Amino acid sequence: MLNSVTVFDISANERNPGLSEIVYLDNQLFQRFRGKFVVQPSLSRLLVSFQANKTRPVYRWYKFKEAFSAALVEHLFHKYGITVGRILDPFAGSGTALFAASAMGIDADGIELLPIGHEIITAKQILDAEFTPADFERLHQWSTLRVWEQSETRISLPELRITKGAYPERTKAAIEKYVAACQQENSRVQAILRLALLCVLESVSFTRKDGQYLRWDHRSGRTHGKKIFDKGEISEFEQAIHEKINEILEDASPVHQTTLFPVERLRGQIRLYDGSCLQILPQLPDNAYDAIMTSPPYCNRYDYTRTYALELALLGVDEQGLLRLRQEMLSCTVENRAKDLLSINPRWTMAVAAADEQELLQAILNYLEDQKAQGLLNNNGIPRMVRGYFYEMACVIAECARVLKPQSLLFMVNDNVRYAGASISVDMILSNIAEKLGFHIENILVLPNGKGNSSQQMGEHGREALRKCVYVWRKL
Repeated sequence: MLNSVTVFDISANERNPGLSEIVYLDNQLFQRFRGKFVVQPSLSRLLVSFQANKTRPVYRWYKFKEAFSAALVEHLFHKYGITVGRILDPFAGSGTALFAASAMGIDADGIELLPIGHEIITAKQILDAEFTPADFERLHQWSTLRVWEQSETRISLPELRITKGAYPERTKAAIEKYVAACQQENSRVQAILRLALLCVLESVSFTRKDGQYLRWDHRSGRTHGKKIFDKGEISEFEQAIHEKINEILEDASPVHQTTLFPVERLRGQIRLYDGSCLQILPQLPDNAYDAIMTSPPYCNRYDYTRTYALELALLGVDEQGLLRLRQEMLSCTVENRAKDLLSINPRWTMAVAAADEQELLQAILNYLEDQKAQGLLNNNGIPRMVRGYFYEMACVIAECARVLKPQSLLFMVNDNVRYAGASISVDMILSNIAEKLGFHIENILVLPNGKGNSSQQMGEHGREALRKCVYVWRKL
């Protein structure tokens, strides 16, 4: 059931007028959007996350945990009649929206900041369009002969401070031999061998991706004085890479099919832009896209430069590069410094004003600043992060409205969040901002089961289910 208001303990509200104001404004905004919320039984958490990709050929190769599924793209495009033209994903990630659209015969543009996303997307394009029978045969040889084991040279594995000691010594040596052997191949085969390596790094390491950071297994020796964590089996490199190359061959080899993404009609072209969408979007032409399908980083403190640090290190990102990526990302971590949005694009005055005028957002920001002043936040960067997130998203929304054709749709997957006991209705705040920037709110599709808030929030403020939604907005 969709609750109309955020429920807090009444006595707690009386003690904190800031929370009471948030609840009041949240309820007011809910009354405005009540008719837009649609609980959608077909939208399972499986569909709106990577989980539905785990058994799907091609999409299963790399576990990009923040991705939505190809099945979600197909479901929404069929439901809303997106069948031709060109679509955009401003937060392309590993390219799920791009490849799913392309397989439906739709051209697709993507913007992605992190090199790991570019590596995955580019490798898949190479496999699909450039790979030769001889290249496939060479991949078979790597799998069956374990070519890297015959290498007499090693290339030192690049490390960052946060990845030092990530692998057992034997595994590190095997990876270094693998990388050295890769460099003897042509550029096409190299790209796929590098993709296979990226796909297994986590499984052969002492680490596990865990939202805001890499969690370290106790066997790494990096957990002194911390709670003991055991990730379970740590895969042997030889077996893991052998299985991954075979999986790629099984899905992509011409022995099994004629194209990587087989369809009955012509596939759409994919074009990928490198950089932050705040920098790239203003360069795109007006009224160019027939739909936007995306999922931005959530306002949840997840730092992708940390969770994907193993992959970024392998791809040559150094310490300064890591800091640059972290700052250029949409503000979703407590380490993001405030961006001077109007210096990036002076045309964003209306977007900034739309965020300034959003009453619920301003009440939340005032409450968080007050909590900070009282020393009640577990991290003083939270108010800056929340503010940056919504103001930057307002600018992204303004650009999306500009580049979409009139009457075209934007689909956005996002979660609500909670800080210091205040539930933040990201769905309604962004939808209200979108109304001021050229969108009609068609629907806010709600998953039947909300997600839980963090254990810390539950311990201090009680359990509360938070909405997980897919926004459907139409450009006026």
